[in-house]
Amino acid sequence: VQLQASGGGLVQAGGSLRLSCTASGSIFSIGDMCWYRQAIGKERELVAIITSGSSTNYPDSVKGRFTISRDNAKNTVYLQMNRLKPEDTAVYYCQANIRAIFGGWRCYWGQGTQVTVSS
Repeated sequence: VQLQASGGGLVQAGGSLRLSCTASGSIFSIGDMCWYRQAIGKERELVAIITSGSSTNYPDSVKGRFTISRDNAKNTVYLQMNRLKPEDTAVYYCQANIRAIFGGWRCYWGQGTQVTVSS
């Protein structure tokens, strides 16, 4: 099982980006899916979570600007980021709790995708 993230890039402040992360492999079930980010010199922080029932939660720093969604048929989670700010600049990682066909539940991480917001 692996997660592949894409969609990062360079955008001006106030712009938008959409990140995608697709799980592949011998997947039996996917639970919660999340996006984290880590800026240079800072700890990794959670920016969005979506449960298997599609409930969502966000920290105040991104609430109202970021939207997480999932397409269960495609094993994919998305992060729509609007009204981006320079302080959103970071490497963004997807994470998912996945039960493989031959195994129990495990936490998997994507490889990270760079988001840079210029002022």
